[in-house]
Amino acid sequence: MTPSNPLANHYQRALRADEVLAQIDAHYPAGPTLHQLAPLDQLHIGGVAASKRLLARLNPDTHSKVLDIGAGLGGLMRQGASLGFKMTGLDITHGFSALNKALSLRVNQADSLPLTWVTGNASALPFADSSFDAVLFQHSLLNMPDATKVIAESRRVLRPDGQLVMHEVVSGPNVAQLRYPVPWAASSEHSHLMTIAELTRLLETGGFRLEHTEDWSKLALEWRQRQRQKEQAPRQAVLSPQWVFGERFITMGKNLVDNLAEGAIKVVEIQASC
Repeated sequence: MTPSNPLANHYQRALRADEVLAQIDAHYPAGPTLHQLAPLDQLHIGGVAASKRLLARLNPDTHSKVLDIGAGLGGLMRQGASLGFKMTGLDITHGFSALNKALSLRVNQADSLPLTWVTGNASALPFADSSFDAVLFQHSLLNMPDATKVIAESRRVLRPDGQLVMHEVVSGPNVAQLRYPVPWAASSEHSHLMTIAELTRLLETGGFRLEHTEDWSKLALEWRQRQRQKEQAPRQAVLSPQWVFGERFITMGKNLVDNLAEGAIKVVEIQASC
């Protein structure tokens, strides 16, 4: 996808990749730790804790080859690689994939992280059948207009008994009141939220067996409220989502809190097998 595409433009319009790398090199000359990168690369609700929780549903001994669909800046990928998973990250936004790779190469002990980066479309995955033991979605399906095709492609590239694990935003009972902008969309044009019932039905009709479903919207709201307080502190952090979204993130962060508090969105965790 080129920067002229509206979705890619949403993510890339304020991205200061060169400045981000210069900031990291200046503050972390020996290379940043995963914890130090987290304010930048763990852009989803829940941060590092949510990524660890997602990965804990998989065993690297039995599900070592993992595809992260919508990998963004690679926070989940690097977290998984540090736990022993062989991570492949796919993102439709080339600017994100390029910065993801550059960040990964700067991390402490980068040579030990088994990572692969691919720019591509989740509706037409550039991988052979049965290529992966597990597929992950973390706040990424919500940007995909043809979720049926994406789930079918995910099923295709998974081996028999493969695992699909999701940490996704879904529509809440008051979705009509959803406030924009949010990190994944400036308007409803690129926000493709489903209800939890619609999402689980899509997985089942797509050939998956549901194993775990959990609504952790309460925890998500509490986490976002804490982050909001940090973002309003007078001392500027070394890294933050504003390096990606610019000043827009001030409004995005507030809207996330309001949308969770008012039931416009929910955050769910799902695991299914094929």
